[in-house]
Order: sequence, then C-alpha cells, then structure tokens
Amino acid sequence: MSEIVCNGIRLNYVDEGNGDPILFLHGLGSCGDDWILQTPVFAGEYRLIAPDLRGHGRSSKPAGPYSTAQFAADAAALLDALGVERAHVVGLSLGGLVAQQLAIDFPGRARSLTLINTFAHLLSGSVIELARLLRRGLLSLALPMERNAHLVARSLFPYPQQAELRRYAAQRLAQNDRAAYRASVAAIRRFDSRRHLGRIAGPALIVTGDRDRTVPFSRQRELAHGIRGARWEIVRDSGHATPIDQPDAFNSLLCAFLQHGQA
Repeated sequence: MSEIVCNGIRLNYVDEGNGDPILFLHGLGSCGDDWILQTPVFAGEYRLIAPDLRGHGRSSKPAGPYSTAQFAADAAALLDALGVERAHVVGLSLGGLVAQQLAIDFPGRARSLTLINTFAHLLSGSVIELARLLRRGLLSLALPMERNAHLVARSLFPYPQQAELRRYAAQRLAQNDRAAYRASVAAIRRFDSRRHLGRIAGPALIVTGDRDRTVPFSRQRELAHGIRGARWEIVRDSGHATPIDQPDAFNSLLCAFLQHGQA
C-alpha cells in the first residue's frame, strides 16, 4: 500500500503489475482490498491501481460534505501523480458512480468503463423500490456502525456457504468512520448522471448480479440503456458484490471486455 497527498487529503492506494492500467474503484464502506480476487488474474498483464476513496480505508477522512465530483477529482489526481494519462476504469456500486463522474468530468481519461451493480440515479423507479431504499437509508443513518455493518454484510452475503465472506465484510464495515460513512451515503443519494450519460465516450460494460438486493434491477437497466453502445451482462447467482461472490464469472467477463470490447 502506497500513499500520496492530493486535493488536500492523504490517499492510500495499491499499484502493482505492468501493462495497460486499470483503475479499480470500490464500493461504499469498503476499500481497495475489494479487488483481491482480481489481482492474481490481471496483474500479470495489466497495471492495477486500487485506491481507498476519501473517507474510506486508510485514506483521510475529512469532514463532509462529500460528492462524487470530489471522489472523481481525487481519482484523476492519483492518475496524474502516477503518470497515467488513460486507464480502463472498473467501479463497483459507489465506485461505479465515481467511474461515471470521472468519464464525464475528465473526458478521455477513461479508456473504457466497467460498471458493476450501480446506477445513474437511485431515487427513482417504483413506489416499492423507493420505500425499500428509504428504509435502508434511514437504518444506515440511525444504527450504530457495528449493527449497520452486520445488516449490510448479511444483505451482501446471505447464504450459509458465504459465512466467512459475511464475517469479513461485517468486520471491515464496522471499522468505518461514522461521519465519513454518512457523508458518502449523502453523496450517493445526490448522484444523478442521467442528463450526462450521452457524454460518456468509449466502450462500456454494465455488470448486474441477478440477486442484487441493494441496487434495483430497474436502475441498472436504466444505466445500461442510457450509455450509447453499452454491453449489459447479468451474472447468475450473484448479489451486490459480484467480483467477490462470483469472481470467476466476473473475471471472465472483464477479461473478454478488456481484450475485445474497447474501440
């Protein structure tokens, strides 16, 4: 794990491998370690860069508010510091929002986008979807971090055979700074890229877990249809954390996309 200072904060990141760079952006309450199951597959052919976003992991946790524009600016500053002009950008959930924002705010920096279990705007759709999202959001703000961490981990990894993944996720999520976590949740609620999706240039792969309980299927479909020429793949028997619960299927999709999907 390395460290730089950019945009007034300390940003920790992993940088390993050689070849075309891939910028991996993690989900809410997590860190660059999200991509541990991708590292051995891609590090031999690509340069893997995986930061802890501001407010997460070992990076600084400044006072809010946070925004996806801030997260994207941090990512662009990291690429600048590492001498990377363009990178394939892979984002999970919150990381997928940051990936979109990076492509919109810094045209040409994203060689391709892979957006996993994410959305263009969350607070739209059916009344049932909105009620479920509102309930989840209120719980995340009201409950102590440890209790919230257990609920989120159980939603991510609900099956008996996923007990070890669930335990690890709960432990990691419980370590989050409460104020930084809430600031990140607020940034997610405010995010809306729908009017700007037409500005996203280059190949895009949208990946959806068919059992994702966090981002409604309709929101992922809206994203897939909103990006011109995007390829949409649905991974079977997968929840919100597709790169972790179905790593072989995800790695195969990403590998094929990086090799043959870009212009």
